[in-house]
Amino acid sequence: MLATFAVIAIVSTVLVTSMQTSQNQAYAQQVPVLSTRERTISVTGTATTSISPDLLTLQFGVDTEAKTAQDAITANSDAMNSIVTAVTSLGITKDEISTASFNIYPVYNDTVPDPKTGIHKTILTGYRASNTLSVKTSKLTLAGNIIDSAVGKGANRVDSVSFSLSPAKQQSVQDDLLSKAVVNAKSKAEKALDPLGQKIIGVKLVSLSDLNAPPPPPIYYSYAGNVPAVAKETPIFSSNQDVTTTANVMFLIGDQ
Repeated sequence: MLATFAVIAIVSTVLVTSMQTSQNQAYAQQVPVLSTRERTISVTGTATTSISPDLLTLQFGVDTEAKTAQDAITANSDAMNSIVTAVTSLGITKDEISTASFNIYPVYNDTVPDPKTGIHKTILTGYRASNTLSVKTSKLTLAGNIIDSAVGKGANRVDSVSFSLSPAKQQSVQDDLLSKAVVNAKSKAEKALDPLGQKIIGVKLVSLSDLNAPPPPPIYYSYAGNVPAVAKETPIFSSNQDVTTTANVMFLIGDQ
C-alpha cells in the first residue's frame, strides 16, 4: 500500500512540474522582445521665392443721395450701369465683375437745439444708396484704365487696389517650394550630425506647411468731398511678392 502511494506522489509531482514548465514557456513566448530606442533628429527646412503676382483686385463704388429711397437706388443703378459698360469695353468680362456690397440707409440731420429745452430734433433728409463693385482679373496692366473709366462714369469711391497670386499659381509655387524645403531640412540635419559622428539612416515623420504669402498691400485713394483724387491715366504698378513654405522632418539617425 505504501509503495502504491509513493508511486502516485511521484507521478503527481512530475505532472505539476511539467505543467509549470509549459506555462513558463508559454508566458515567455508572449513577452515581446524590446528593441533599442530609435534615435532621431527633428529639423525644419524652409524655401522662399520672389514671384510676380498674376491677379488684380479692385474695389470701387458709387454713393448717391436722394429724397426718396427709390430715387437714390435709381440714380445709383444708372451710374453703375454706365460704369460696367465702360469697364467691359476695356476687355474685362462680366464674369470678372461682382457686387461686393449694396446698402441703402436713411440720412438724418440734427437741427439746432431748442434754446429752452436744449433738445435736438432729428430730421430725415433723404436716403443714401451705396453700391460697391469688385473686379478680379489677370489683366494687370488695365488697373489704371479701369479706375479712370469707372471714375469717369460716376464712381466716387475707389476703396482698394491690390495684386496677389491666383489659387492656381499659389498651388504651383507651393508644389515647387515643398521639395526644396525638404532638401533644405536634409541639408541642415547632415551638417548638424557630421561633427557628432552620426548620419541619416531613414525618415520617421514629415510634416508639410501651407504656403506663407503675406497679404497683398492695398493701394488706397482718398477724396476731398465728392471729388475723386484720381488723375487721368492713373499709373498703377505691381511688385514681386516673397512666398515661403516649411517642412518639418524627423530623421532616423545612426553611427557613421
